[in-house]
Order: sequence, then structure tokens, then C-alpha cells
Amino acid sequence: MDHYHRTVLKQEVINLLRPQPGMLYFDGTLGSGGHAQAILNASSPTGRLIGVDWDEEALEIAKSRLKEFGQRVMFVQDNFKNVGRLLKDLAVVSLDGALLDLGVSSEQLEKADRGFSFLSGGKLDMRMDRRRERSAYHLVNELKAPELERILWQYGEEKWARKIVRAIRLRRTRGHPITTTKDLAEIVASAVPRAHHPKRVHPATRCFQALRIAVNDELGNLEAFLQEIVKFLKPGAKIVIISFHSLEDRIVKRSFKSWAGGCKCPPQLPRCICGKKKMLEVLTRSPIIPSPEEIRENLRSRSAKLRAAERCISYIERQK
Repeated sequence: MDHYHRTVLKQEVINLLRPQPGMLYFDGTLGSGGHAQAILNASSPTGRLIGVDWDEEALEIAKSRLKEFGQRVMFVQDNFKNVGRLLKDLAVVSLDGALLDLGVSSEQLEKADRGFSFLSGGKLDMRMDRRRERSAYHLVNELKAPELERILWQYGEEKWARKIVRAIRLRRTRGHPITTTKDLAEIVASAVPRAHHPKRVHPATRCFQALRIAVNDELGNLEAFLQEIVKFLKPGAKIVIISFHSLEDRIVKRSFKSWAGGCKCPPQLPRCICGKKKMLEVLTRSPIIPSPEEIRENLRSRSAKLRAAERCISYIERQK
């Protein structure tokens, strides 16, 4: 076993992408490079991969892990939502496969100074890309109560959002900013009635998740990526997305369904006039989840959901 972040649903990703020599793949959440390594091994000796991550530290880890593949890997520090621009910058016109593994890596969670985890007393940060100005500290200490409450409810589905925000406001009115993850976790735990504390997770889990999503605009990034990536997939190319949050999974499911819809014209018309083309064939009618064995070995994988689709040629395109 290596010291890197454990790669979730690795074999399932490979089974769906079916990497082949000579093909080009896009990994928009490179992280420590686990999925990328598997893709490059499976597409040996000539498969190539564009590895993107907006976390500079993650990129350095991946570069070390993937150095054996040399020029077969292109590393880019960027947000995957900018896939259209960055592929054009690389003069790439089409891809044979694309992957996103959303969420936070073990390395990010375990580093106190990144501020993702409430298990340590690190600075309240949560930025994936430290070049961004707004951190969790700014949200917690500067946002107006209604907006902060909306974030906790919408992104964390936190039913105690109002009580938590009241507790945060009380701390703010006393002139003591909330500066560490430990501070915030204690405030949340005190605001949630003890009888309603979850049995298996910390009561601040939903709150931290919501703040992380808001800080990094994770749902907006995913929406933007899905709108762009389909334009670069070759016929037969696969797209695989692993999500860890119900809102993310909902966006992926809705987008795949939209792209999988074809002509909407009435059947009595002799030819299509609506111009809508079927772009994707959904490969996973229900999301793939980790096996009990994988969950036992890696508890953090328990909320993972994988959805996949294949770029297809529509009836209209075939007639041209």
C-alpha cells in the first residue's frame, strides 16, 4: 500500500473508460494521480493524459507519482471549469475520455493549514486554489446572516442552519473572529441540540461541507465543465464523474439526461426541424457505488457515486 490518497472506484473507472494506446484522456481533478496512473498504465505505451488540478500542492504530488510516464502526461494548474479554454491553449480539438473525481483528497483533509477538517485546529481556509482571495474565514466572519444561513441549508442541507448562524453571530458581536476550524466546530456542536448530534459523524460535518462548496463554487464549476466538455469528446469517447454530494450527483444526472435527449419533433413530421441532437448515451442508469469491501478499506469512499456516459453520433449527424 502506498502513502498516497486512496483512489476511489479505480477499477470501475478503468472498466468504463477502457483506455487504449494512442488515445488522449482528460483528468480534471488530478489530485495525487491515482486514477491518472491507472489510465496511463492501461493505455501503455502510447496513451496520453492531460492532468488538471487547481491545487498547487496536489500537482506536485502527482508530478512525483507520474514521473515514470514522462511526456505522456501534461500537467496544468487550472480549474476544470475552464476546460474549453485550456484545451484550446493546448491545441487539443478532441478527447477519447474525460474524468472528474470530485471532493477533497486525504492529503487536503489531513493538512491542518488547509482548513478543510474540523479534527484539527488549523486556520479556517478551505480554498482549493490558494490564489483565490475569499476563504471560509471571510464567509463565516463577514457574510450577513441570511446569506450564511442559505449556504448552510442549500449546500449542506443543514436543518439547524438558523441556530448555527445565531451562534456564529453571537461570537462575532463579542468582537472575537472565528479563526480556526476547531473554533467553528465547537460553535456548531454547541448550537446543535445534543440529542440531535449524529451518531457516526461530527455535528459540524454538514456545515464544513457547505462552506467548502461555497468557497470554491464547486457546483458552478461542475455546471460549467459539463456544458463545455461534451464539445470535445470524440464519438465513442467516455465521460466518467465521481461525486460525493447529492447536489453534485443531481447536476451530473440532469446534464447527462439532457445531452442524451434527441429530436423533440412530433413523429408525424418527415424530417427534424428542432435541430436537437442526441450527444450522449448514458452508461449508468443508476450510479455505481463502492463495494462493501472498498468501504471497509476506505471509509471516505462510502458516499461516492459514479455516473458515466458515451459520446454518440446522432441520427441527424449520420445523414450528413
